[in-house]
Amino acid sequence: MPVLTRLIPSPVVVDIRPGALDDLAGVLADERISHSGRLAVAVSGGSGARLRERIASTLPGATWYEVGGGTLDDAIRLAGEMKGGRYDAVVGLGGGKIIDCAKFAAARVGLPLVAVPTNLAHDGLCSPVATLDNDAGRGSYGVPNPIAAVVDLDVIREAPARFVRAGIGDAVSNINAIADWELANRINGEKIDGLAAAMARQAGEAVLRHPGGIGDNDFLQVLAEALVLTGVAMSISGDSRPASGSCHEINHAFDLLFPKRAASHGEQCGLGAAFATYLRGAHEEAVYMASVLRRHGLPVLPEEIGFTVDEFVRVVEFAPETRPGRYTILEHLDLKTDQIKDIYADYVKAIGS
Repeated sequence: MPVLTRLIPSPVVVDIRPGALDDLAGVLADERISHSGRLAVAVSGGSGARLRERIASTLPGATWYEVGGGTLDDAIRLAGEMKGGRYDAVVGLGGGKIIDCAKFAAARVGLPLVAVPTNLAHDGLCSPVATLDNDAGRGSYGVPNPIAAVVDLDVIREAPARFVRAGIGDAVSNINAIADWELANRINGEKIDGLAAAMARQAGEAVLRHPGGIGDNDFLQVLAEALVLTGVAMSISGDSRPASGSCHEINHAFDLLFPKRAASHGEQCGLGAAFATYLRGAHEEAVYMASVLRRHGLPVLPEEIGFTVDEFVRVVEFAPETRPGRYTILEHLDLKTDQIKDIYADYVKAIGS
């Protein structure tokens, strides 16, 4: 009997809607998540702490842990504090740093993770990766993807607008990442997981083509779903390929070359995606992508996040060194300094200042 299907690692519960946080206790009571009600809840000192006051009474069996930041040391410390607590699951309640710490800690102690984000800054809320600062800068650590994701759109609307806009840049960059993956397939024969690519591309296109904005619940629903689907796509492929191409190489180069000046992950990925799309010759698509990013208040020029043209040229030239072995339009073109300057000047003319 041939195997006709495959198992897909994905959350057992995805609840995205206004007011979802009010039903968190019901989600956690699902016996696939917690049969005893004993939970370890990791929160930040900011938005997570405020929400703790709101929902603590509905989770009488929970132990609350305040996480100081988003470093590897923070995550290891959290795992050490939770060890021996006989919990059913870990809940990460807060921004991306808190959820990544909770992901890593949950994996370290062998517990499932429930992600409850308070903003939509990037696609890590449901991905099998924890990004944590370490002594060498920043590292990505493989972890199981969350067993559940609960996104309260009312909570998201209260987040700083810049954090929500950043998620738009990260989601839209999927389109460029898939184009890079297809390029690697054509040139090097790199295998593409068609399902993962389809999910990631359609997630990006849904955000790119939606006429709404961050003050619109319908748009926030689409954005949150896109970020969840992107995380699942990475689980399916077993790596970050569906969501990480030249756009993310440019982002990593900003972070490594200018660690104290870098903008948010999603802002840099969106800018990188628009420029990389132009690099591959898809000029109309690049202009459209840049126009949508601008409509949402996201940067499309390095000057808009405090970098000079020369600094951006340095970033693009250095970017391929950030992901050895990954083939994108940057590796394919192998551009030198003067070539990057010339193409960047054309890009600026095309999208308008």
